[in-house]
Amino acid sequence: MSEAGTFFYATEIEWSRDREGKLSGSGVPIISVGAPPEFKGREGNWSPEQLFVGSVNTCLMLTFLAVAENSKLQLVSFSSSAKGKLQKVEGAGYQITEIIVKPRVVIASADDLRRVPKILEKAKEGCFISNSIKSAVKLEPEVSFQQAEAVPSSIRTEPDE
Repeated sequence: MSEAGTFFYATEIEWSRDREGKLSGSGVPIISVGAPPEFKGREGNWSPEQLFVGSVNTCLMLTFLAVAENSKLQLVSFSSSAKGKLQKVEGAGYQITEIIVKPRVVIASADDLRRVPKILEKAKEGCFISNSIKSAVKLEPEVSFQQAEAVPSSIRTEPDE
C-alpha cells in the first residue's frame, strides 16, 4: 500500500538493436527509443534528451492548465515549444543545463492579461519535473487574447416583396 501523496510510475525497456530499444508502460503505446544521431543513433526514435525536455514541457503545460482552471482564467488556446541545452560539464559528463520553454497562451479577455504571468510563474513553481531536476528552466511566454466571435442574431427579417 502507498503512503498518502506517494505514487509510483513504472516503465520497461527492451533493447532491440544497435543503440535502440522499445519503451513501454502500463496503458500507454510502446515507443521506439534510442541514441540521437550525434551519439551514433539514427533518426526516427525518441531520444532520452527529447524525452527529458518533453517531460518538462508537458509538466509545465499540465500544471499551467490546473492553475489556470483554479484561477478561473478563460483560456482560448495553449501551445508551447521547449529547447534543452545539452553540454559537457567539467568533471560531470553531459548534462542538460538549461531548458527554455516558450508557452503561447491565448486568453479570452484582455482584462486577464496582467494575471497570466503570475499564473505561468505558479505553474513553473508547481511543476514537479522542474522541481525534480537541476537544469535551469526559463519561461519566455507569448500571451495574447482573442475576443469571442460575434454570435449571429436569430431574428429573421422578411424578404422584400
